[in-house]
Amino acid sequence: MRIAFLSPPVQGHLNPMTALARELQLRNHDVVFLSLLDAESFVRAAGLTFIPCCEKECPAGFLHERLWQLAKLTGEACVRSAVKGIAARTEAMLNSLPATFAAAGVDAVVLDSYEMFREVIPMSLGMPYVHVSNALHFDYTGYTPLCLYDWPHETTPETLARNRRGLAKFIRMFAEAHTAVRAHAERLGLKIDWDDPSATISKLAWLTQTPKEFDFESSHWPAQLHHTGPFHDGIGRLGTDFPWERLTGEPLIYASMGTLVNGLPDVFRTIAAAAYMLKDVQLVLSMGNIVDPEQIELLPRNAIIVRRAPQLELLKRGSICITHAGLNTTL
Repeated sequence: MRIAFLSPPVQGHLNPMTALARELQLRNHDVVFLSLLDAESFVRAAGLTFIPCCEKECPAGFLHERLWQLAKLTGEACVRSAVKGIAARTEAMLNSLPATFAAAGVDAVVLDSYEMFREVIPMSLGMPYVHVSNALHFDYTGYTPLCLYDWPHETTPETLARNRRGLAKFIRMFAEAHTAVRAHAERLGLKIDWDDPSATISKLAWLTQTPKEFDFESSHWPAQLHHTGPFHDGIGRLGTDFPWERLTGEPLIYASMGTLVNGLPDVFRTIAAAAYMLKDVQLVLSMGNIVDPEQIELLPRNAIIVRRAPQLELLKRGSICITHAGLNTTL
């Protein structure tokens, strides 16, 4: 059996998904990794066979433009933009991915759950598939707050009603963005309850990196959901240049806002200003490619600013990590 992995072409999803794929490969499974051209270097660094998809619709460099737009947004505007981007990539794959699967001899698929409704493709082919939540998984039952909201977990009738209103709003957002996907599925004769956002989640297995101890208490999780803990194994990543010689040995503050929403200068200014007020510490600020470092006016004397950082190595040395609370950095 040949197993294909599909993942969003961004580092926070590629790192854990390629680690999982590599683990299956080490267990003598036949594994290939499908993604946009922008993900090729990450996949090959992980020692996996890379197969490009949607080369015409999403040529090399396509991802940078999308991330540049997303990185400057916050709140609901950010979520809506991300949802539209996911829908557009899924639409691009609807007609081409079956032929890619056939040419590659794919028998089963592992899908990132954040690429919603991508499973319509293996469903139409009668192909088994499982889901992986490399970022926080969504609770579609309404018994706990959807992870997009900052609500506390309570079980009163009022808070359960609030949870379900939030879930309904999210479902409407997705329905508006995925009209073409729904029409495609209906043309193929797939019977899907589009009012149920969990209707297409794999019945075989749904894995989440979230440790059970990190999750809200609930007796309503589906039976196929498994809390696995992190997939990271510390290898198989792109090399990153870093000025190690500039580390002073002082307590290290490592700050990163991840690979998606890192286009807000005020966030980096606030971190830098707070570090400036401290003595005998060193700040390493990983900023991504959106904000110009010159926009950070107040910096500690020994600060190191980089576009990308070797995160795992710095976390081993760090005293404090300042993070956007993305699941992978947190884990």
